[in-house]
Amino acid sequence: MSSVSYELIGDIGVIRLNNPPVNALSHGLREGIWGAIKNAQGDASKALVLVCEGRTFIAGADITEFGKPPQAPALSEVIAEIENSCKPVIAAIHGTALGGGFEVALACHYRCAIASAKVGLPEVKLGLLPGAGGTQRTPRLSGVAAALELITKGSPIPASKAKSLKLIDRVIDDDLLEGALAFTCELITNEAPLRRVRDIAIDPDSIPEGLFDDFRKRLEKRSRGQLAPQHIVTCIEAAVHQPFDQGLAKELDLFIECLLSSQSAALRHLFFAERTATKVTGLPKDLPTREIKSVGIIGGGTMGGGIAMNFANVGIPVKLVEIDQAAINRGLAVIDKNYTISMQKGKLTEGQKTHCLSLISGTTDYADLADVDLVIEAVFENMELKQEIFAKLDRSCKPGTILATNTSYQDIDQIAAATNRPQDVIGMHFFSPANVMKLLEVVRGSQSADDVIATAMQLAKTIKKVPVLAGNCYGFIGNRMLRPYGRESQLCLIEGSTPEQIDSVMQSWGMAMGPIAVGDLAGLDIGYKARQGLSESERGEPKTYCIADALVEMGRLGQKSGAGYYRYDPETRARSSDPEVLEVIEAQAKSQGVVRREISDEEILNRLTFALINEGAKILEEGIAQRPSDIDVVYVYGYGFPPHRGGPMHYADSIGLKEIYEKICTFRQQHGDTYWTPAPLLERLAQEGKTFAQWADGKI
Repeated sequence: MSSVSYELIGDIGVIRLNNPPVNALSHGLREGIWGAIKNAQGDASKALVLVCEGRTFIAGADITEFGKPPQAPALSEVIAEIENSCKPVIAAIHGTALGGGFEVALACHYRCAIASAKVGLPEVKLGLLPGAGGTQRTPRLSGVAAALELITKGSPIPASKAKSLKLIDRVIDDDLLEGALAFTCELITNEAPLRRVRDIAIDPDSIPEGLFDDFRKRLEKRSRGQLAPQHIVTCIEAAVHQPFDQGLAKELDLFIECLLSSQSAALRHLFFAERTATKVTGLPKDLPTREIKSVGIIGGGTMGGGIAMNFANVGIPVKLVEIDQAAINRGLAVIDKNYTISMQKGKLTEGQKTHCLSLISGTTDYADLADVDLVIEAVFENMELKQEIFAKLDRSCKPGTILATNTSYQDIDQIAAATNRPQDVIGMHFFSPANVMKLLEVVRGSQSADDVIATAMQLAKTIKKVPVLAGNCYGFIGNRMLRPYGRESQLCLIEGSTPEQIDSVMQSWGMAMGPIAVGDLAGLDIGYKARQGLSESERGEPKTYCIADALVEMGRLGQKSGAGYYRYDPETRARSSDPEVLEVIEAQAKSQGVVRREISDEEILNRLTFALINEGAKILEEGIAQRPSDIDVVYVYGYGFPPHRGGPMHYADSIGLKEIYEKICTFRQQHGDTYWTPAPLLERLAQEGKTFAQWADGKI
């Protein structure tokens, strides 16, 4: 059955596209559009309407065709056929018109859209740029400044916004096809011109001086090290200063460069990894899940309140349990403040805020949780307290209620042992701030029921989180891997580096923050207090934490006290170097018998990232993570790992496991085998010349 059909309605030719589920621009769809436009040139129609069946307009390119030999007609040929039509072509948009789909719409002579539609050019999120005229046509309609923002951010915009930018000509409130036909009739009656976007000229004198240079500088901060955003600026600059066809040629050259880049390969890997992470090996797809209509949360602090917002945002009522009314009031006030900030940013209306707040209530009585379907414990990390809470929940909640802990590293089975229903206990580790961060680690205990696991994974998607299933060990996936990363940052520090050098190396490489600055942000006292509860052997070598402990004992707790590894401005929180910290580092090095030396940027980068990778290999072999790409998702969405590197395991594959193995062996010779013994899986794959991805494929 053809994915494109044609029908004459009066004197309007209607081209219908039907390529479920999202009308992606597959070869068949491209061929159908190209043929329909061509054939309609000689029939009785006076204008053509391009409309899609199903839930959306063309939602973009067919990503499964990336890397395969191209098949004619190319998208550029389809677009040329539309633009060169002797009859006006009107795009009728519903759902989303994204990427190549929006480029098709931009090639049409006019565009109308239903009010709920969204349009955009999200290619930058895959390390690409629009490759079929998007960078050339968009600024000719919206203006250069708006085009720069739209294409480098890649986020879709609503139809009303698109109309204000002249990217859409008419917003239709009722039936799309009916409205599109009426709009087309107006154009025919008014003898509207055959308006080709390519013929619109941008006056170079209308562009403020320094606009492009200033925007590039902004991107250096916003998209550190990323290729595609900078290339997008170059393309839009070409739209201003070069004829249309030369601009198109520049766009195509830079599109191909991006397509062949390691950055785009990494981002495309993440695109699929995120979708694969939702699948649980061994669980049938049709496994019934438990219905979650109401939720209880133990602890109304920053984390508990953030978790509550996720459920209220999707219409699920929440009961917050706290020790007294004052604590409830504080928690609800923080939630109110967070919603107000979102409202001020235009992310929700006052009515939506009011509705969300109406779904969150507080209580001090566990009996009020008798009928909830899920409870999430979000108190501080104390095993005895958590076991006490779960024993209460076991007595208070109805049979079948899922009992989840938000612990970031504690033993799920120990917590479950406090109940008579360990099959209903699971870990749901949210990341702070919980109402913002996308990642959710779902941690299976040894007795967690299959339907509990399936429900938690499905629920994550309901509340717009990216779920990754983890096994039960100290720190699960993310925090377990964070320990060697943090350890090496501390060892580099005491051995000869500085906070500024370590943070600069990792941020320049693409991390959202350097590890030393992260410590200040989180609060150095948190780790300090945790270490107080450990034995000497559990704490590890003093040189991996002595600097942090010394700073805490000086009252330097990080940002919250105005000083940690750095000093912070009380008004702006801007950080600055502090010579006193270097004195502390040197004193601790001396007390630990460490002779400080010059450490290169390359050594810092390799020690921190290779420590992550080595621990990741152990996690894979132990079955704590289902697949290497799950680890990548955890680190990109939960720990600020640069998306254009693809996550630690993809990054390892891109370098070559043999090279990483040999470097770890070198570190073992230099620093001993306490921390630098290669993971058996890494060693085996390096010797076999294979990658983590190949190992994962072989398991399936």
